[in-house]
Amino acid sequence: MSTRIWLSNLALAVDRILQSVDGDIVMAIPLGVGKPNPLVNALYQRMRDNPSRRLELFTALSLQKPQGKSALEQHFLEPLVARVFEDYPDFDYVKDLQAGRLPAHIRVHEFFMKTGDYLGNDSAQQAFVCTNYSFAVRDMMLQGVNVIAQAVAVKTGPAGRQLSLSSNPDLTFDLVERMRAAGRPLLAVAMVNTQMPFMPGSAVAPDNVFDFVLDAPGCSHAVFAPPNAAIGWADYAIGLHAASLVQDGGTLQIGIGSLGDAIAQALIVRDRSTSDFSQIMTGLCPQGLAGREIGPFKQGLYGCSEMFVNGFMRLIDAGVIRRQVFADLDLQQLALAGQLAPAPDAAVLQALLQRGRIASPLRAADLAYLQKHGILDAAVRLDGQQLWLGQASYRNDLGDSTAAAAIARDLLGPAWLGAVVMHGGFFVGPRDFYQRLRDLSEPELARIDMTRIAYINELYDDAQGSEALKRAQRAKACFMNTTMKVTLLGAASSDGLANGQMVSGVGGQYNFVVMGHALPDARSVMMLRATHDNHDGLLSNIVWNYANCTIPRHLRDVVITEYGVAELRGCTDAECIKRLLLIADSRFQEALMKEAKAHGKLEADYELPDYARHNSLDMLRERLRPWRNSGVLPDFPFGTDLNDDELQIVRALKKLKHAGHHPAELVPMILKSFGAEKAVPPDYLERLGLAEAHSFKDLFVRRLFAVNL
Repeated sequence: MSTRIWLSNLALAVDRILQSVDGDIVMAIPLGVGKPNPLVNALYQRMRDNPSRRLELFTALSLQKPQGKSALEQHFLEPLVARVFEDYPDFDYVKDLQAGRLPAHIRVHEFFMKTGDYLGNDSAQQAFVCTNYSFAVRDMMLQGVNVIAQAVAVKTGPAGRQLSLSSNPDLTFDLVERMRAAGRPLLAVAMVNTQMPFMPGSAVAPDNVFDFVLDAPGCSHAVFAPPNAAIGWADYAIGLHAASLVQDGGTLQIGIGSLGDAIAQALIVRDRSTSDFSQIMTGLCPQGLAGREIGPFKQGLYGCSEMFVNGFMRLIDAGVIRRQVFADLDLQQLALAGQLAPAPDAAVLQALLQRGRIASPLRAADLAYLQKHGILDAAVRLDGQQLWLGQASYRNDLGDSTAAAAIARDLLGPAWLGAVVMHGGFFVGPRDFYQRLRDLSEPELARIDMTRIAYINELYDDAQGSEALKRAQRAKACFMNTTMKVTLLGAASSDGLANGQMVSGVGGQYNFVVMGHALPDARSVMMLRATHDNHDGLLSNIVWNYANCTIPRHLRDVVITEYGVAELRGCTDAECIKRLLLIADSRFQEALMKEAKAHGKLEADYELPDYARHNSLDMLRERLRPWRNSGVLPDFPFGTDLNDDELQIVRALKKLKHAGHHPAELVPMILKSFGAEKAVPPDYLERLGLAEAHSFKDLFVRRLFAVNL
């Protein structure tokens, strides 16, 4: 029987938190979409006006509905946000933090910020905790956490109401267990959000995890669902190069956003349209395809990623991610050796017997083991020298061919249990991603295991003694991470700026980079666009040096830009520089080469080969245009929440915004606008608040918008 206390009133839940904790509240709330927004807001509002008690929040990735920076963007976004994000409640603490009005007795500590949201925000920057994802539980304990609150999914079945940590089993279980093992007080609170997909397996919470569960009106709401972003030329090129490094039968990690979608689509093209993929890669690789993987996936891939994103779901649906891994070392080793069939068979019984994993006659522990993994039917009973299924008995002797044949014929289970194709720590995605999870059948859902970040991000032995199993599961791993800048000596800056301002956080990147080196057949892949274009102008993302370092140069391995792949493992410094120059934008190659020579790290007479001197977006467009136009590489391979009119408006606004940072583009745009005003659909002008433009500014903006439409 469940020992949980269920509450049906939000205000009462806040009362209980305040009454249960002595003194200050130090609350941990999950990263991303697993936060209990209504509960956090209610507690924050109660404590904001009561400075007698401090409130500290320890979290990461606090997600707010998008807001435009200009009046034009705000007008455009308002109906889109209402449609896509529905009743998702923003966080009051984020609004106050962004506005600089967070009360003195309240602090917000994030270890991973929403990218770029807190640049220049002194309060957020000063309270930032720089830590690896796998160390977050340790650091929360050091911060004195005494409350953890999480949104959960609920399912009612024969065993009563079950709770699932859904998107975020990443840290909660470990925090609760470690706090209680240390004898430290921790109030664990769950809030039911019926919109959260119920994830089975490792995400299901035992009865003793939460002290009370809030299931109240106003607590269920839409899950934060960022729409798919369009995939640009550079991202597709990077994704294609990345897809050509993934080995069949391997392990894959990718991230969110247009680059993750580009990799997923490239892998699907490689599997389903191998000829197209080969031709695309031939065009992108002027030096040939040596060392690249271009064939279809005969064995399939296994997904192991801290973030389970829509791209993974699409790869599962496409059958690319289908390599099963097992929660048992013997079975996993048999699987790697190609000795396991798609469903349990007689061969697995004999293989386990030969390995000494089970005995004959089967013991009670052997039967429990075989049933746990679906090898024998769950209804099989053991009674001395006989196995029973219903009223039929079978001789318990796998060493006898007749008895073994009868057992294999009648007692085998219909499918593997506990075998999965995907391990994830948390998920975020568009609306149709969440709906897909809700619609999956129980057997389909069972193939996706949302689990602890300690299992996914760490390789080395943990309390469960699973290092050997992890190593066996993560065969031929390709761990793909994005970065902002890479130095010519191979160091990467992924989380912050040279001035110390944090853009995001290290998250689990360091862990996956280290795993890429620790596993004998794995690779660590760092991906970045070759250039960055903003109000400061066009800059190279491959630089001589950079003051912020996320991944040190001694961990350099593979770097990808839109212009190719640089293999850096085991290279000398000079060779590392040469290989990175080959994938840099050609407008910056000479200056970078001169810098390296000036510091004595490159031969004075070194010159770039001719084929590398044409790395430009124009070249890229020429090589990819046929595949873009034919639909092999569409802007939105996995759909979009924007309608056709909104897509047209967005494209025009992006051109206008880009020109605002570049006078060389803005001037001809202005001159062009002096002609007869181009007709614009009235609905577009209404959407942007320009239908009744009277001021000079609004009339001018309307003309510029028309020019770009």
